[in-house]
Amino acid sequence: MRIDKYLWCIRYFKTRSIATEACKKGHVKINGTNIKPSKDVFTGEQLTVRKNQINYQFIVLDLPPNRVGAKLVDLYRKDITPKEEFERQDLLKYSKDYYRKKGTGRPTKKDRRDIDEYTEEEI
Repeated sequence: MRIDKYLWCIRYFKTRSIATEACKKGHVKINGTNIKPSKDVFTGEQLTVRKNQINYQFIVLDLPPNRVGAKLVDLYRKDITPKEEFERQDLLKYSKDYYRKKGTGRPTKKDRRDIDEYTEEEI
């Protein structure tokens, strides 16, 4: 089965064309190598899929005959994504919430109080 069709069948991507684009951009790897969308996938191979800034890793257990329901996805893949990937995503989310981009305006009252509190602690 083609890798783009496999990723669509196990619901990693909403459409097959999105899965094809991800393969073309190098977001999908088989055993650590970039691949084309037409590459065949076999059982036992380890896939790495970069989606939403997370590198999902899983092992192909079986090939589905067609697109499967969400409850049946675990029959066809085994998720081995390390927990550090999700923790890094949380850290990135918190850092984006805390910092403002340079030049986006004056500090808010809360920002000003935090700055004052920080400078008072150093003295």
